[in-house]
Amino acid sequence: MRHLNGYRKLGRESSHRRAMLRNMATSLVLHERIETTVPKAKELRGIVDRMITLGKRGDLHARRQAAGYLFNDEAVSKVFGDLAERFKNRPGGYTRILKKGFRFGDGADMALLELVDYTLPGSEPVEKAAKKAPSKAKKSAK
Repeated sequence: MRHLNGYRKLGRESSHRRAMLRNMATSLVLHERIETTVPKAKELRGIVDRMITLGKRGDLHARRQAAGYLFNDEAVSKVFGDLAERFKNRPGGYTRILKKGFRFGDGADMALLELVDYTLPGSEPVEKAAKKAPSKAKKSAK
């Protein structure tokens, strides 16, 4: 049984792990896409989802909680402004993990962690394909 094994230790002491995850969460909020290893990405997605949920709540206590975790005031204002507005109708799942392959140096499994509505800078968002026309109903032969 896996009782009380609620997080990944990532080969670091607790203070180093907390600082690393806070730094990565701040970077993801500011840049909306980061490259990291798969275990770090899986650990970070819950943290960033919680930050965006705080932003959607929008009250003073939520803002202070987010400011206590994120390193940058610019990141806090982005969570409570832009990101809260973009995700106001989405009930959760604000991030996605795209597996990228293996790192050359040590063979670590790499991934891109990004917000679900991320578009590459300089490119226009791709419109979803128009719903195809309903197929003609089969006519009965009789």
